[in-house]
Parts: sequence; structure tokens; C-alpha cells
Amino acid sequence: MIFEELNINKDIVQGLKEMGLKEPTEIQVKAIPLIKQGKDVISISKTGSGKTAAFGVPILENVKSGQGVQYLIIAPVRELAVQISKELKKFGKYVKFSVATVYGGVSINPQIEAIARADIIVSTPGRLLDHLENYDLKLDKIKCVVLDEADKMVEMGFIEDIRRILDKTQNERQTLLFGATISNEIDELKQEYMNDPITAQTESHVEEEYLEQYYYDVKQYEKFSLLVHLLKKEEKDLTIIFCSARSTVEMVTRNLRDNGIKADMIHGKLSQNRRLKTIENFHKGRPNILVASAVAARGLDIKDVSHIFNYDLSQDSQEYVHRVGRTARAGKTGKAITLLSERDHDVFREILNRYPVEVKQLPLEDFPRLRFNSGKSFSSRGSFRGGSGSRGPSRGYQGSRPRSYGGRSSNSSNSYGGRSSDRPKSGFHGRPRASDSQSYGRRGSSDRPRSSGHGSSFSGSRSSGRPRFPRRRY
Repeated sequence: MIFEELNINKDIVQGLKEMGLKEPTEIQVKAIPLIKQGKDVISISKTGSGKTAAFGVPILENVKSGQGVQYLIIAPVRELAVQISKELKKFGKYVKFSVATVYGGVSINPQIEAIARADIIVSTPGRLLDHLENYDLKLDKIKCVVLDEADKMVEMGFIEDIRRILDKTQNERQTLLFGATISNEIDELKQEYMNDPITAQTESHVEEEYLEQYYYDVKQYEKFSLLVHLLKKEEKDLTIIFCSARSTVEMVTRNLRDNGIKADMIHGKLSQNRRLKTIENFHKGRPNILVASAVAARGLDIKDVSHIFNYDLSQDSQEYVHRVGRTARAGKTGKAITLLSERDHDVFREILNRYPVEVKQLPLEDFPRLRFNSGKSFSSRGSFRGGSGSRGPSRGYQGSRPRSYGGRSSNSSNSYGGRSSDRPKSGFHGRPRASDSQSYGRRGSSDRPRSSGHGSSFSGSRSSGRPRFPRRRY
């Protein structure tokens, strides 16, 4: 099928072609006709399946330039908000419209000016609430709201913020919900805010035809040595190494550099400009190895990633699918390699029980043992730690490794981090792991939850609810 068969505006088709997109993806074929009909749609598909064009094309076909904000797209993190705006501008190259990208950590005044001219807003939830409650932004003329990566926003504790935002829009709006999974909280949003939604779902989250998945069983204190050995051995293009904690990201990156391997890193504690610059350089292969926390696992469109390494596993089994979904895209092959120590076994059992994926074990080869410098992030009891926490090296198995992996429930994790008003305003549903708590940085009074959360790690309330700057109108 070609885009013209979906009856898409020829100017938008031209923009898509100039981006190198000749044929619609599966989710675009399923979702675009429904959205064009004005239906509320729940789209379930993996990262990199073309979701931005799935909702962006119908929006650009109907947007009326100069008539105020008509469309609102909400994303969990600033990088994804920036990426969505860039994509809209690319395939909307020949369409007249204005988009305002809104997120925390930067001055709010330029955003106020951009919103005053905008037809479309792409925003993170926290900063959008700042505009709504402190600067008189009105959403009563919104025709359509898109919740992109809705499942991740729920995991990050934004569900009450989303409710407050949706309550400020007109009841007759169209609502589009995009994500990789559907949780009970998402189902509640559907019941409360969507009108007879239709589900558009792709057949598979992981393209096993193109993706090879392997794991090594290794002692915790030998993980880094094995990682270096594999990085030197594998013929690779762009490579992402995922770690669950910010401190591990920093230590692994530092030790890779100490061993002559060029690598960069990205996690939620880094400044906005540095994160965007890191992603831009990685796209260009400068360098071609990126050590990342979950901030890079969702939503960001990084093409031509040939290898994924899971240095450790998140306690959220869903995160595995999001991580390995960074490779084997657009018909290209990819390889995902997981380094398992004893502490990873339980969550790995849950992954294999929950998802019908085949992950083959590879035998350990001889590889040189390297010293791992844990730096200041951990106690001084020793530096031969494997770089994945303060518990020291794994003691190995007390017996043989289980032949089959059973299931175990685990709490969802939150390693996105964030700063300023990108964070939830209404309490955090689900307690962050201790190892991730530092990635949130300091919070001012305007960053605290706006109502009591359930198990929230943030305490206190807004001091006065008043902005520091004079109230401005749009």
C-alpha cells in the first residue's frame, strides 16, 4: 500500500516522501482512516512503529492556521515532545501551521509567546499545568487531544495531571491514546474520557523475524569485563547499552572510556541541552555507543541501531520490550544481548512468562577480567563491583541455575528522572526505586505534587500557587 491509498493530502504525502517514507506502516494503515473519521482511537504498537505520523497526518490535514490552539499532544518527556514537533514540521513541510513545544527546565515566557501563535501544542503534562493554572491558557477550543506514550505517563505518576488537563477541554473533543501496553489505569482513562473508542493494534511488539535475542549468565562482578569483550568482538553500528540506574549509567560510561572505548551517556539528570545534543551526535555516530537509562528507551526515534545490550534489567518487565524495540526496525536486522547475573533472574522469568519471545543462552567465552572503578557513587568497600549497585559482587549460585524461568510479580519502575515542571503535579502512583531517586533532582515549591499521592516520594504542597512572574494571557 502507498500513502495515496489512504486519501492523504498530496502536500503531506510529498513531505513524507521527502523524509524517505514511501509506504505506511501497519499502525498507520489501521489508525489513520479511523482518526480521519473522527473516531476516538486506542493505538497499541511498539516504539518505532510510526505512531507520530499515525496521529500527525490527520491533524495536519485538518488544522486551520491562525485560529488558535486546536490540537494538543501530550508526551511524557521533553525529548519526545521535541521529537514530535520536529516530525510534524518535516512531513508538514508544505502545510501552513504553527506548533509550540512546551516542557519544563527552561524559561516559560518564550513558551507563552509561542502558544499565542500556535495551532498545535506539544507538551509534557507538568509544564502544561503550569500554563493552565498560572498563565490563563485556555483549552476549551481544542478539537483533539493525543496522549502519546500514555502507558509511560501513567507509570511516571502523571495520571491525575492528565485528568486535570482533560477536564479543561470540551467534551466534544476527539481523544487519541497511543502506547505499547494497556494497564488498568489506562482502561479507567478510556472509560472516563473516551467516546466508544476503537482499538488499532499491531500484530507484534517485537519483530522476531529480524531480531536476534541472546543472554549470557555471568557473575555480577564480571559483567563489565564481558561487556567490553563483546563490544570489541561484535560487528556493530549504533549500539545502546541500557542500565536501570543513573549511577550505573555514569559508572559504565566512565569505565568504557577508561578502557579506550568511546561512549556517551544519557539519563534524566542531564540538562535539556546536553540530552538533545547527545541524541543528535549519536544519530551521527559520534560516538556510536550510547549508555542510557530508560529515558532513551521510549518514544525517541533512533534509526539504524544494530545492537542493544541490557547491562542489567529493570524491575518492570515491560521495559525489556521497550529496550529491545530500539533495534530491528524497518526490515533491518538487530541483536539484543542481555547480561544476566543472579539478581536479574526473577524479572527475567517474568519477561519470558509474559511475552512470547525466544531468548537463547550463549556460552561464556574466555575474556580478560578488567578492573571496574566504581568512583564516588558507592561505598569504599571495594571497586570490583560490576557497576550495578552497592551490594557488591554476586555470590554466584547456591546450586545450579534454574532450568526454566517462572513468573513473579514486580512493581513498575521509574527511571525517567526529570526536572522542573516536567514532573507529576498530582502525586506519584508507584514508588520509585531507591537507586533511581536521585535522578529527580531538586524540586522547587511549584514542582511538588498538587494533591496527596499514593506512595509518593515527594512531600509538601505548593506554597501559594502563584507564579513568580506577572500573570500573562495568551
